[in-house]
Amino acid sequence: MTASVAAEATEAPDGTEGTETPDGTEAGAAGLGARIARLRERDEWTFFAVLPRAHRGLAVAWWALIVVRGALPALFAVTVGLLVDAIDDHASPTGPLCAAGLVFVLFRLLVPFHSLVGTALGERLSCLLHDLLVESTTAPDGIAHLESRELADKLAGARDFDQGTVGPPMAISVGLIAGGLVEAAVGVGQLVVLAAYTWWAPLLVGGAWIATHWLLRESSFWDRNSGEVLEAQRRSDYTYKLAVEAAAAKELRIFGLGGWVVDQFTASRRRLVELRWESTRLKQRPLRWTILLLVVANGLMLWSLARDAVSGAIGTGEVVVFAQAAVGASALAFGGLNWALPPAAGSVAAVLALGPAMAETGALATGDRSPRTAADAQAAASPKTTAGTEIRFRDVGFTYPTDSRPVLSGLDLTIEAGRSLAIVGLNGAGKTTLVKLLCGLYEPTHGTIEVGGTGLHDLDLTAWRRRITAVFQDFNRYELPLRANVAPLGASDEVIRAALADAGAADLADLDTVLAAGYEGGRDLSGGQWQRVAVARALCAVRQGAEVVVLDEPTAQLDVRGEAAIFDRILEATENCTTVLISHRFSTVRHADRICVLEDGRVAELGTHDELMAANGRYREMFDLQASRFDFEEESDGIVL
Repeated sequence: MTASVAAEATEAPDGTEGTETPDGTEAGAAGLGARIARLRERDEWTFFAVLPRAHRGLAVAWWALIVVRGALPALFAVTVGLLVDAIDDHASPTGPLCAAGLVFVLFRLLVPFHSLVGTALGERLSCLLHDLLVESTTAPDGIAHLESRELADKLAGARDFDQGTVGPPMAISVGLIAGGLVEAAVGVGQLVVLAAYTWWAPLLVGGAWIATHWLLRESSFWDRNSGEVLEAQRRSDYTYKLAVEAAAAKELRIFGLGGWVVDQFTASRRRLVELRWESTRLKQRPLRWTILLLVVANGLMLWSLARDAVSGAIGTGEVVVFAQAAVGASALAFGGLNWALPPAAGSVAAVLALGPAMAETGALATGDRSPRTAADAQAAASPKTTAGTEIRFRDVGFTYPTDSRPVLSGLDLTIEAGRSLAIVGLNGAGKTTLVKLLCGLYEPTHGTIEVGGTGLHDLDLTAWRRRITAVFQDFNRYELPLRANVAPLGASDEVIRAALADAGAADLADLDTVLAAGYEGGRDLSGGQWQRVAVARALCAVRQGAEVVVLDEPTAQLDVRGEAAIFDRILEATENCTTVLISHRFSTVRHADRICVLEDGRVAELGTHDELMAANGRYREMFDLQASRFDFEEESDGIVL
């Protein structure tokens, strides 16, 4: 019987477990299997199972020290009892005294050593979780998982394991959890000692202390995945970044928003604390029952010891041992483990669950995207496989997963090989979405994109991306040397300098200069200089074999003439490439071989600048509207609005 079938078989309509059989064997086995399955689904199980992945040796040492430290208090109680008996019998106390001292010293020495092991294991676990988060976000071929609000909330929640928002950092949490487990092991050891007194003693005392976990279980439960918690977490993360990152610093000071940001951050953090308190505060009735149960159970145990001591049934040493064991069993009570383990276990479970969720949302093709023949593989590996190949959008439609409104609808467009195409349109017309589809970051909702007659979804995605390069509006600014910014995966200095020259940034900085002011010898760049570096990065890829160039507002921070001049350089450097340009500036757009006007997700107009101007349509309307804002005269280089 499979686990799923067993689970179904053991759950009756009224919620009870078990299925009647002649001997009850199958029902019992099924019920046990279901309980084990539920146990394996708990966050705590996930937490302990992942520790060996962080570091097997440290995990083994961590568990071994828990067992040893848990056994030492019981052993200490026994040696103290032997010491008392030795004194009562007028025997030499040297042996028991030395044994008790050795156990005590060993117990104290293991504490700092265990702390070091726990800290090291926690740091390794933190590194593992960070690695898993990075893999989860970067592994999918597409980017839908990064633009999903639901997954963004889950990512913010998963990242809090080292931010101290809902619990201590993982390096501290592992130590706290070890302390809680040691207490539990101490309690178990003391119950073993109590069993030497009478069979019912560990059941009475241990049962009472263990019952506190059931009675007070609600005080440690916190639904970290509820909408309100995730909203507060997201606001906390956002306002924290506003306060500490340089990007927002200017406006915060100009508009006097420093105090406002602090208030927003404080309010969101306080709300997180309030939500946790509301979820975990002790309930009055369970607390009263807990106190009553503990008083009765421990009172009966101590009364029995006193009675037997008075009657002479047990000696003084035994009274000392069993009394210590009865008190020591309190280590089993609801306490530190219940507070430290849930947030840490929840964080680990959240990180592990994020990977599959992001992989599913960010996946592009359902089939095999690898080359299907030896010839295909050789073609995919070749950097020059699309020369002379056109790109066609056939009845392409696209709707973002988080929206119901289509961005593209019935788009038909041919991008001629080795030519330049400019795409213009109002905001929301679908320009950037078209670029995302062309780069293989999303798949069309319907329709196809063809490269040389082959559907883009049938091409090897990695090989395709080696043949395409892009400059996006929100291009990356790497805090690395200029060389690494232009060629992150490496290129010769000659190629890098040529790309910088093509982008008009030949004298920007030395190739070894770190482009961040916070580093020794580093320097920051202006917005326009950074854009030239981004353009150089794309042109360096062209020199290394890329043949489709996508430019999404590549030089928006340059002045009009500077942008037009850079685009002329780009056209010259990409003479044999297919170039797609998105820009709001018609001084640049008019230089393209053809211009496409997007409107409502479709091609509204298509032609050269002169053809579209003569047509007196949407392009002419947008051109004249922009031109009316400027008073430029036509110059010899042809730059005009």
